Amino acid sequence: MQRFESYLATHLPKAPSFHPIYEEALAVMLLAGGKRFRPSLLLSIVDAYEPLLYEGALPIALAVEMFHTYSLIHDDLPAMDDADLRRGHETLHKRYDEVTAILVGDALNTDAFLRIAKAPLRDDVKLKLVTLLAQNGGSTGMVLGQALDCYFENIPLNLEQVKILHKNKTAKLIASSLQMGGVIVGLSLVVQKDLYDFGIDLGLLFQIQDDIIDETQTTEEAGKPTGNDGDKNSFVTLLGLAKSMEEADILAKDLQKRFEAFEPKLQSALEPLISKYLHRHKR
Repeated sequence: MQRFESYLATHLPKAPSFHPIYEEALAVMLLAGGKRFRPSLLLSIVDAYEPLLYEGALPIALAVEMFHTYSLIHDDLPAMDDADLRRGHETLHKRYDEVTAILVGDALNTDAFLRIAKAPLRDDVKLKLVTLLAQNGGSTGMVLGQALDCYFENIPLNLEQVKILHKNKTAKLIASSLQMGGVIVGLSLVVQKDLYDFGIDLGLLFQIQDDIIDETQTTEEAGKPTGNDGDKNSFVTLLGLAKSMEEADILAKDLQKRFEAFEPKLQSALEPLISKYLHRHKR
């Protein structure tokens, strides 16, 4: 991912004006690190199937990371999680102020679609990519998940409802990242759907494991506040730690079987990124 990190560092949002902190604030959370999981999924598929399209896919990968970063900035706001720490750094509303954090989130959200629109790819491909990011990140995807999460805080949900919440809030952006990679390289619709469906359950596993981390790691170890899920509809809150680990184990084993059904080229592309999630339950 060094190529992506270099690209990100040289293609940060620019908005020169007489505002003393706005342009700096646009870049802070993008430069704060993170797993880069979503752009990595997308770029790994492109690199495996059509490496000549890798450069053209970099703006798409950055768009996905910008969109994800906007969601984290807003998720941390006082009106939502009111978090002080993200990726081991002060959250934007703590470093600057709440207004700046809101506006930076708004900007990264909107600019993500601009990056896709201006990418050096065919127009029909870019239209599909915009559609996927909007469908999975907007009112019927990630935002819906966040709305459910916030509205039902302190109101216990059942297991199926919790899964719906987290499929929207977390899994759909992971699933769409996989499918967007498939769109760029022209994989069949059947394979695209398999990738998307796999990504939904991978995102669910990702969330269960994140809930386990919240329960078992310190703030310093996790790089973000932990122990704060008691009022939220997390898997650990609903099922307890032991049952959540069992749920993660079952899901990981099912994903492993489905992963092994992918063609070898796809397996080789994704294995370095997802193996730690599929095998974490064995540790």
